Amino acid sequence: MAPVVHGLEAEYTDRIVFTYLDIDDPANDKFKQALNYRVQPHYFLLDKYGNVVRQWLGYVPKDDFVRAFGQALQ
Repeated sequence: MAPVVHGLEAEYTDRIVFTYLDIDDPANDKFKQALNYRVQPHYFLLDKYGNVVRQWLGYVPKDDFVRAFGQALQ
């Protein structure tokens, strides 16, 4: 998944902020709890206010991300 996500990050760099959380890093505990982040990979799409718009667990086809990004950017 990393190549897909990093490719999308490069494509959407001027419109979407990509942030990566390490599930094993205790410094991220506050974020993990707030997002109910429990397994890797776990992806979240947040709006500009920090609300979860969409989330995915496990493998995600690139087209699913692209479709969700397009809807969120409208």
